Amino acid sequence: MEVLDVQPARPARVRPAAHLADLDAPGRRDAVRALGQPAFRADQLSRHYFGRLTDSPEDMTDLPVAARRELTDALLPTLLTGVTEQACDRGLTRKTLWQAPDGSRVESVLMRYPDRVTICVSSQAGCGMGCPFCATGQSGLTRNLSTGEIVTQIFNGARTLARGEMAGGPGRISNVVFMGMGEPLANYNNVLAAIRRMTDPVPDGLGISQRSVTVSTVGLVPAIGKLAREGLSVRLAVSLHAPDDELRDELVPVNRRWQVAEVLDAAWGYADATGRRVSIEYALIRDVNDQPWRADLLARLLRGRLAHVNLIPLNPTPGSRWTASDPAVAAEFEARLADRGIPVTVRDTRGREIDGACGQLAAAADRIAAGRPARGGRPND
Repeated sequence: MEVLDVQPARPARVRPAAHLADLDAPGRRDAVRALGQPAFRADQLSRHYFGRLTDSPEDMTDLPVAARRELTDALLPTLLTGVTEQACDRGLTRKTLWQAPDGSRVESVLMRYPDRVTICVSSQAGCGMGCPFCATGQSGLTRNLSTGEIVTQIFNGARTLARGEMAGGPGRISNVVFMGMGEPLANYNNVLAAIRRMTDPVPDGLGISQRSVTVSTVGLVPAIGKLAREGLSVRLAVSLHAPDDELRDELVPVNRRWQVAEVLDAAWGYADATGRRVSIEYALIRDVNDQPWRADLLARLLRGRLAHVNLIPLNPTPGSRWTASDPAVAAEFEARLADRGIPVTVRDTRGREIDGACGQLAAAADRIAAGRPARGGRPND
């Protein structure tokens, strides 16, 4: 059996600068004291960043003028810079390509619905899981993101909403999903710290409810068990994509280490520990995993469990042989699950016209930088 490398990424060429969001409250006070400032300045700085959503020293009028620049330079460095931004769905979906100082690129997507605003964030630059139908999986792993880099994506989305810079007027982030680039549980410590920063109340964090956070994984079984013991109430999503080991070995190569039964056992353990329903993510791929018998097998595996199936019409990547299931086939797959008592929905397909699948925007940017066509067009079209 092939043994896959799912260890943490190698260190970046340039380690991300230390950031306020990397530190818990005591750590921030220590950092401020190390700069020769009184500890309470850490709480003031935190209120500006997490509460008022600003990292500009000019906005921090309750801090001494002489201290503002020193504190922000030391504890609020620029970790990610927007390179490209695309919008669709009448401005209700916005995708941003970010670049770190070392050249690493990641993506986040802000999606506004009538009853909520969801941000999809990345946990790694690239991904080492190697799923062949995924643009990020095709790019390989560059490195883990720091806690600060993860939180920065949410901070920028929250600030965009607060300023009314997105269609629909001012608002706030209600849901966070770790479904962008990377495997969150392969960057366990930084993702866990980021969850605490986004869910701790202001001024310690952004004050988002834990129950509104979803962590998606291809099925790193030991990490799922560890997450179940953290005492969190975040939702777990398992990217299953096939109910049988033969096919899942191909679609999700980590299945060669932890097979379907082991992954689902870990998921049920998480559900038992947290009381939260597990989301089973299933990308419907034409003539690959959308056969009626696979729907029936999936239903048997999930019957009686605290689970919900999200069927995802595949957003194909340029040049890929993988494409979305025929709508009639997808409808039958959904119906067979529902008829067998399995809660199921078809995920809203946002962002198809803006390289919507995770990793597509970064991949297009890399192709252009290398002088190769993006989406079959000429370079720099």
